[in-house]
Amino acid sequence: MWELEKKFKKLKEFASKFERVVLAFSGGVDSATLAALCKYETEVLAVTFKTQVTPSRELNQALKLAKEIGLKHEVIELDILSPEFRRNPFERCYLCKKKMIEELLKIAERRGCDAVFEGTNYSDLEEYRPGYKAIKEFEKVYSPWVEFGFSKDEIRRIAEKLNLSVANSPSLSCIATRIPFGIEITEEVLKMIDEAENFVIDLCKVENVRVRNVNSLAIIEVPKGLEEKVFEKREKIVEKFKEIGFEAIFLDLEGYKSGKATLWNFLK
Repeated sequence: MWELEKKFKKLKEFASKFERVVLAFSGGVDSATLAALCKYETEVLAVTFKTQVTPSRELNQALKLAKEIGLKHEVIELDILSPEFRRNPFERCYLCKKKMIEELLKIAERRGCDAVFEGTNYSDLEEYRPGYKAIKEFEKVYSPWVEFGFSKDEIRRIAEKLNLSVANSPSLSCIATRIPFGIEITEEVLKMIDEAENFVIDLCKVENVRVRNVNSLAIIEVPKGLEEKVFEKREKIVEKFKEIGFEAIFLDLEGYKSGKATLWNFLK
């Protein structure tokens, strides 16, 4: 605990060096907790991007959390679907993050902000994170959780102490992560995924779901142990998914695991 308190103090001291900052605010536990801490040390403008790859439930959560924390908050529409991104290369996260950082820096310059903060945490670096490579290419862009070695578990503990409603919420990721590399990313496909995931969440009362889209084939993933909830509602799910535009629907009995879209590349 003493080690966590030392890191906590260093982060606050770091944030206090800036008069005002733009903070990338997805509404997840990382960005929400960072914003909640930093607002006492510096003036924070929280910015949420509304893009074609943003889950609608993530946007709703960001709006809710911004009010809960008491942030100055702006939602900005950003077109992510460049021709290169549409091709869905292995470095797609790099392309997306770079475009977002460039836009955040423009906002910071217009608003007279000293820096851009974003919420990558130290645990994230244990996985392949091409988006973080984009962050490191820019000056005046900082990842405080990484700078001071905060793990995901530590951030959740801080969020609990701050009584943030997002403290134990499942992590979200952009909708493009549901599509195996090399399969074209279109706005239509992204909307199919978003609508399908929201339907399963509302119907089956599960908090965390992924619907992988492999050429109009849907593969539903929920946390292990919750598969029965989905199976019980299979008739309604099939009916709705066919209406959305899926041609076949499968339930992954192994359960949800981050990054599993790449496992379905053989179906391309």
